[in-house]
Amino acid sequence: MSSTQKRLIAACDGATKGNPGPSAWAWVLADADGTVLRWRSGPLGHATNNIAELTALRELLVEVGPGALVEARLDSQYTINAVTKWLPSWKRNGWMTAGKKPVANADLIREIDALLATRDVLFVHVAAHQVNGDPYNDLADRAASASAISQQALEGTDASQVPGTPDRPAGGGKSSGGKSSGGKSSGGKSGGGSTSSGGSSNSGATTSAKPKKAFTIQAKFAGTCSCGQGYSAGEKITKLDNGRWGHPACA
Repeated sequence: MSSTQKRLIAACDGATKGNPGPSAWAWVLADADGTVLRWRSGPLGHATNNIAELTALRELLVEVGPGALVEARLDSQYTINAVTKWLPSWKRNGWMTAGKKPVANADLIREIDALLATRDVLFVHVAAHQVNGDPYNDLADRAASASAISQQALEGTDASQVPGTPDRPAGGGKSSGGKSSGGKSSGGKSGGGSTSSGGSSNSGATTSAKPKKAFTIQAKFAGTCSCGQGYSAGEKITKLDNGRWGHPACA
């Protein structure tokens, strides 16, 4: 890898119309100067929001390929935490949560873990659905939403082609046969963060544009969040979209 190689800018997002419901993934890739190079979205049929978010990250990593330097902007704290914070303990515990239950979406997370082993990814959390928010996350969100509604794969090479852009109706864009998720990258991965092509650990997720905090209470009893990770009595929890209680980061 060249020492002068610049880090690409990317965003990925999942969309679900109901949770679970008609779902899709999308990613947007830009050069280091911020010019959009290409974008793609694909349908997932009936799935959960977490599956859509994880699939979006997997598809982005497959697209950029081994050796890439990427700044990945996501509005899903669940996805970032799963692959940078919770992953090491899940692996140590044989892919079981602290509550002794199988980790949700473990197959997808394993694929992402393997792909991160040969890519240098800096995760940045951005707030979702914000006026004047992150422009790349907005593009990915609109592309994923269009594919979730139409259940068609879309792609393009310019930001103006993303459905929902002024003068561009939702559901527009170039129709595509979609992209195969491809095989896993070779080599293993140790640690919980993303790694460079040489296998060294990344510094983990960074945070910008913090979203509005969810209303929280202290759990009276230990339980398990929808993400599959447990929480203990006394820990702060919040009501999730699916009506269950869980981590504020998963709201």
